[in-house]
Parts: sequence; structure tokens; C-alpha cells
Amino acid sequence: MKKEYKELKSYLMLWSTQSLSTLGSGMTSYALVLWLYLQSGSALKTALLSICSYTPYVIMSIFAGALSDRWNKKRTMLICDLIAAFSTITVFILIRTDSLRIGHLYLLNAINGLMNTVQQPASEIATTLLIPKKYYQKTSGLRSFSQSLNSILTPILATMIFSFAGIDFVIAVDLITFVVAFLTLWLFISIPEKEYKEKKKENLLTSAYTGLKWLKHNPLILNLILFLASINLVASAYNAALPAMILSKSNGGETVLGAVNSCVGIATLCGSIFVMLFPAPKDRVKMICVSLFISMSTENFMLAFGNTPLIWCIAAILGWIMIPFMSANMDVIFRNTIPLNMQGRVYSCRNTLQFFTIPVGYLLGGFLVDKVCEPFMTVQSKETLLVRFFGEEKGSGAAMLFFIMGIVGVMICVIFSLILRSKINSQKPS
Repeated sequence: MKKEYKELKSYLMLWSTQSLSTLGSGMTSYALVLWLYLQSGSALKTALLSICSYTPYVIMSIFAGALSDRWNKKRTMLICDLIAAFSTITVFILIRTDSLRIGHLYLLNAINGLMNTVQQPASEIATTLLIPKKYYQKTSGLRSFSQSLNSILTPILATMIFSFAGIDFVIAVDLITFVVAFLTLWLFISIPEKEYKEKKKENLLTSAYTGLKWLKHNPLILNLILFLASINLVASAYNAALPAMILSKSNGGETVLGAVNSCVGIATLCGSIFVMLFPAPKDRVKMICVSLFISMSTENFMLAFGNTPLIWCIAAILGWIMIPFMSANMDVIFRNTIPLNMQGRVYSCRNTLQFFTIPVGYLLGGFLVDKVCEPFMTVQSKETLLVRFFGEEKGSGAAMLFFIMGIVGVMICVIFSLILRSKINSQKPS
């Protein structure tokens, strides 16, 4: 045990403090969603917060990995964190001076998204450099554990602090967690920089092309990424529709939304524990497909037809308990398959391909709720099947959208399961 701790000491320090900072950032993001929806009552305007965060991430990510392959990983993470912190401080000042406008949030979220774009591949490489290969499965479970714990605590703490002390206090807590993480990384963690022998230094375009070329010659990895991209389209539409449904319903509200989101965290926490306790599966690709099928075939339909907070909470648990299995096995496949000197470039290409559907999904989800589904449900008579299934009050349109997303999600899982199986069979020696 002592040997294991010694080998993982630097990673554990990085993991714990960065997780704390992520909790703070998540609380701010959650509180801003509450603040904006309560101010505007618009799913589309609220979804634009996430769109502004993800758009620069998607556009620039393909180049960020090339930079992270050549830049000092620790320095890159520190600078990006510092710039993101300054944007959060700006939000705090604007709130304290009663000057905060929706446009400010969109701009500052875009800046944070850009910083995350550059930092994320550097962080991925740093993690690989700090972890011995034999601990990949265990540390993947730890990462899922922290993400799950944050998912539980974020809505609880954010809702509580937002309700009793205001959004400015939420941001103050976020800044404190940032200081702890920043100082720990700066003063106590040494990230090794591995030197790679290359005939000539590639420019950014060439490096990005190299990452795409590697993916082209590794169709299994490419199709896994496209699978996740398709799922992210549904998941981001889900994220856009969930506040609109729960905050609008008479038996919903901020507390119920916090409870449902906390159940998401509880489910992923349990899943993360199972990942660490269970032996590694023989077929990681099959585990990924099964996990996502269970998620897509449960939560969306229960949210569509259920009309009580209890059912919504159960739906969240069933929809998310298998996600850590997907994440851990995807992580292991990537780290074992992608060469270390290519990880920055390949991860950045993955980010562009896998996450470009997220702003699209948020935009689509917000638009469909505000402009299509809700208006459509308001003109339905009480005797129609749609009203019996999805309700008649505001939020029924979002419920109908969950039903549509459930069908689409299941179809995606079935189609990609067949594609991935064919790719695996084609790679087997005759």
C-alpha cells in the first residue's frame, strides 16, 4: 500500500486538488444556469451559456493538442487556470456592482471554454506521465469517483448557497478552490517532460493533420469517438431540456432540480465504486455499448412519462449508473492504444470530433423546447394522448422532447454496436 501511494503521490495530489477546483467551477456554472433561467425563462438563452463554452473548445481543440505536445504541461495548465480565474473574478465584480448582463456571461464563458481547450490535452498527457501503466484502470475509477462526487455535491451546494447567500458567494467559494488547486500544482507537483526525437518540428496544421491521419488508420478508435459524438448530441439536448422541464412544472423547482442532479452524481459515484471493485472486462468495447444502451433506454423515457420528483430521481439513477463503466473502459482503450508522443494530437482531434455535437445539441434542445415542443403542447386539447402522456402545463414540451431523445439514443446505440463489432471482427487474423 505504501509503495502504491508513493508511486501515485503526485497524481493523487493533482487529482484531489483539481477535483476540488472542478467542484467550485461546477457550482458557479450551475448557479449561473439557475440565475439566467430565473431571469429569462428561456431554455434557449440558458443553453447558449454552454454553447459559448463549447464552441471555442470544438473549433480550437484540434490545434490545442499539437501545442500541448510541445509545450511544458505544467506551465500550460497554470496559465490557462489563471486566465480562467480572471474571467471568474470579472463575473464576481460585475455582480457586486450590479452590472452583470447576459452578454457578459456569454463572452466570459467563451474565454473559459478557450482556456479549457488548451488545458485539457495538456492535463491528459500530464496524467499519463504521472501514472504507471499498471494503475490505469484504478486511476480511471478514481477520476470517475471524483466526477461523481462533484455531480452530487455541485447541485446541493450550489442551490443551497445560491438560495441563502446569492450567486456572488457561490463565485467566492469557486475562487477559494481555485487558489488551493493552483498553489498545489505550482509548488508541490512536478510533471516530467518526456523528450521525443523528431526529425523536424511540425507546424500546427501538420500536427493536427498527423492526429487525424492516425485516427484514419485506427478505425476502431475513430468509430468509438463518433459513437460518443452521437451520444453527446442527445446528452446535450437533455441538459438543455432538463432545467426547462423541472423548473417549469408545478411540482418541480430549484430544489427538485438539485435533487435530480444529485441523483445523477449518486448514480455515477456508485458506478465508479463498482468500476474500481470489479475486474476489468474481457471485452471493453462491448461494455461501452451495453453501458450506453442502458443509459439511453431508461432515463429519457422515464423523464418523458413520469410526473413526480421520485420518478425523475429514479430515472437519473438508472440513466447514469453505467456511465462510469463506459468512461473507464474508453479511457483505458485510448491510453493503451494511442502512443504517448501522439496523445496530445490525437486527444485534441478526439475533442473536436467527439464534442462538436455538444453545442449543436444544446442549441437544438433549447430551440426545440422554446420554439417547437412547448408551443405545440399548448395548443393540444386535454383529451389527446400527448397531453395524457406528457402533461398540459409548461414543461410538457420538454417532456415530449425527452421521449424523442430516448428513441434516437437507442437507435444510435444499436447502429454503432453493429459497426464496432464489424471493425473488431475485421481486425482479427483470419
